[in-house]
Amino acid sequence: MITFNDTIMSKYGKSMLLAMLSLSLLVLISCTGMTGGSIKFEISFPESVKSDAVTGRIFIMLSRTDEREPRFQVGRYGVPFYGEDVENLMPGETAVIDENTLGSPVESLKDIPAGEYYVQAMVNIYTKFERSDGHTVWMHMDQWEGQDFRRSPGNLYSDVQQITFDPARGGTFKLEANNIIPPIEMIEDTKWVKRFKIRSDVLTEFWGHPIYIGATILLPDGYDEHPNSNYPVVYHQGHFSTRPPLRFREDPENPFYRAWTSNNFPRFIAVTIQHPSPYFDDSYAVNSPNNGPFGDAIHEELIPEIEKRFRAIPESWARVLTGGSTGGWESFALQVFYPDFYGGTWSFAPDPLDFRNVEGINIYEDTNAFYKLHEWRKVPIANTRRPATGEVVLTSRQRNYYELAKGTRGRSGEQLDVWSSVFGPVGEDGYFKPLFDKLTGEIDPEVAQYWKEHFDLRYYLENNWSEVGPKLVGKLNIICGHMDNFYLNVGVYHMEEFLESTRDPYYAGSVTYGAGPEAGHGYRPYDNAHLLRIMADHITRNAPRGADTRSWKY
Repeated sequence: MITFNDTIMSKYGKSMLLAMLSLSLLVLISCTGMTGGSIKFEISFPESVKSDAVTGRIFIMLSRTDEREPRFQVGRYGVPFYGEDVENLMPGETAVIDENTLGSPVESLKDIPAGEYYVQAMVNIYTKFERSDGHTVWMHMDQWEGQDFRRSPGNLYSDVQQITFDPARGGTFKLEANNIIPPIEMIEDTKWVKRFKIRSDVLTEFWGHPIYIGATILLPDGYDEHPNSNYPVVYHQGHFSTRPPLRFREDPENPFYRAWTSNNFPRFIAVTIQHPSPYFDDSYAVNSPNNGPFGDAIHEELIPEIEKRFRAIPESWARVLTGGSTGGWESFALQVFYPDFYGGTWSFAPDPLDFRNVEGINIYEDTNAFYKLHEWRKVPIANTRRPATGEVVLTSRQRNYYELAKGTRGRSGEQLDVWSSVFGPVGEDGYFKPLFDKLTGEIDPEVAQYWKEHFDLRYYLENNWSEVGPKLVGKLNIICGHMDNFYLNVGVYHMEEFLESTRDPYYAGSVTYGAGPEAGHGYRPYDNAHLLRIMADHITRNAPRGADTRSWKY
């Protein structure tokens, strides 16, 4: 302890005293680790919000604005965030995120510019799954929010704090996750829209934990007034959503509502299926070793329940598919893998139909998922572009670091991780065996071969056309923009090349492209009302003799 007597005071004066005090304060700060670039966030949660231990992942988010909570500003192009796994973290105990923690889009806290920030902490809680394949894994159990940790019921979050942040000075910031996200409020049914979910026996057995699947049903105009009419069904595939299918809105000013309720419009039952898995908001609707038998659950449990509750025509010619992006792949894959169950698909901007381009990555020829080798040059792989200009806005490395910051062992709930969980084999630790190392980008050729043999749809059709081709004639329709944001058009090119080569039988479907600056990921040459008219004509042409093709047209 430094003391000053009157002699010192009189000899050096007040100015010298202040200087010496300042020096001693700097020494004190240095000794407590507050300078030299040491940055640390300490996160805890009180017993009042959760009384037992947590295994999961903690996050902190930083934002320059508090217009929305920082947790809701996290995204592919969002604010910086950082995450660390925790195991058996007790109430009141502290978990740490520091400058060595990987984040996105700024990889380290020490590279965040100095300034005023709004910060928030979150705790994403994992559930223990003792699967029937003998593996035990810890994953986030979806709470019917669509695998979005930012709003998942039961997860914890802190109040928003404003801090002065300077990596050059360092600092320790304490955040308490003292709030718990409440359960999702289910939307009430209406005359038009009905919702239900069921416990899947086959998925519950696989995961060793109750797993639910569900559906949102859009009923046709006049459903109650025509009790003797049965209807074809359009299964609208896509990400988790309990909103009405086909973007239906009960609004007289809405063009689709006007078509849906107009005279002489073909009457359909439209369905979206909810099938979140512990890996993603959507299982991709197929059986896979990591996600389990979702294909069986949908086709043997859920769709029979839909057809029992509502007056659907339970025949393949009256079941059609559509969807975009994830739903584009699903609708195409379901038609291919269940050729006798569905009568046709119209798949928009499908996820990779051929794995020679998986958002820029050729999994068969590239040795690294982050860059391509061109003679002497190593060029970063582009993941996302702007359709109008072709400008690259996200590289493969950046995209994968974003996913890695959200979750290790494929638990990000993001796109490339779910592809690995669906398309890839199970690893020794029970989580999926990755196609490539998320830190280095190095591709595993054995896993790439597994993807090819099981889920490369172009490869599957090429090798099984003599068997499945006769069942798919006229059923495969693809719509895609030439400037898809994620380069998904390349997979469509490869698929089209094969389909146009088919003989005995010729596939007799269609591939439609959009050109120009608007032909990106959301390209659509016609609206949903027009699509339903196309489907109705297709169903009518292909219905067996004697089938009812009139009572649902009124």
